[in-house]
Amino acid sequence: MGQLHIYLLRQLIWWTVGVAASLTCIVWLTQSLRFVDMIVNRGLSVTTFITFTLLLLPTFLSLIGPIALFAAIMFTYNRMVSDNEIVVLRASGMKPSAIGRPALILTVVLVAMGYLNSLYLMPSTFREFKDMQREFRTELSSIFLQEGVFNPVVDGITVFIHKRGNNGELFGIIVHDERKPEKPVTVMAEKGAIVASEKGPRVLMINGNRQEVAADDGRLSLLYFERYTFDLSTLNKADIDLWREPRERFLSELFFPSEQADQLFQYRKLRMEGIFRLSSPLLYLAFASIALAMLLGGEFNRRGQFKRIFFAVCAVLIVQVSVLGLKSLGEKIPQTESAMYALPALTAIVFFALMARNASKRRPRRTEEAPA
Repeated sequence: MGQLHIYLLRQLIWWTVGVAASLTCIVWLTQSLRFVDMIVNRGLSVTTFITFTLLLLPTFLSLIGPIALFAAIMFTYNRMVSDNEIVVLRASGMKPSAIGRPALILTVVLVAMGYLNSLYLMPSTFREFKDMQREFRTELSSIFLQEGVFNPVVDGITVFIHKRGNNGELFGIIVHDERKPEKPVTVMAEKGAIVASEKGPRVLMINGNRQEVAADDGRLSLLYFERYTFDLSTLNKADIDLWREPRERFLSELFFPSEQADQLFQYRKLRMEGIFRLSSPLLYLAFASIALAMLLGGEFNRRGQFKRIFFAVCAVLIVQVSVLGLKSLGEKIPQTESAMYALPALTAIVFFALMARNASKRRPRRTEEAPA
């Protein structure tokens, strides 16, 4: 690899990393705003919050990576076109394939990294993200039960805490249970605490009363107590009956799920997620072919390459939207599975062929010798 190729490769790497980092930061900031409530209202530490949201980065990179490569190739080679560097290189006899070789080398490397991300990093980090999210939801004493707020713990159960002590004590407790609408129960106590048990968390309440209203005649049953426990074990039901989402699963778990019979309706969704994992890294190759064909193929225009850039951006958008649409369509129509692989592959073949064809047309013809 010559000095020119090394220079171009450095420029491409720099711009790819820069664009990917910028887009990732923007997406990360917009997505992390959904979890700011965990800091403001639920007492989650900033360090834990950052760790929690950073686990989403591999998921973002699976979509941002090909776009970042496309933007880097377009910027680098369009600048060379504007500075007439491409014209000089072509006049010296260098073919478009040779000029675009650094971009192809970077593309192959990113395809390999894309498979590493989609097959291992993305499922492992997203699984950790979901596990942490489930853990936060069950840590009532430190996150969910906030002072002066009616905390909807689970469907049908609302807990109110007037004040929290330094050692985990709870003062002014109200628990309203309407899981059975015909017999709603309200329990109030002066103080208490969250205690763990083998069946799940429980609210231990001291000095209070239990109120129950009969649905048939509306009579109030009132029970005073000195010590009472309220079962919250339903919080762990989601963990007991845990069903991993498609993005949490590795490839073997997507194509060969070991699920119960009542969960087999998700098979198509799991399979399309697996096909998407295998086909999405090919977008690096497809987007690189579009950028190179538009900037290195065909005639150069001194007025600029706006039309070519616009066409390239439109082509990338069409391919990206089509891939996402095929993923959703494949969950209903199995016959569209092969299109997930064919679309990026055919796009790369068509645009590389277009670049080669345009390059062959621009080769200078040898002039015939004049007769003596």
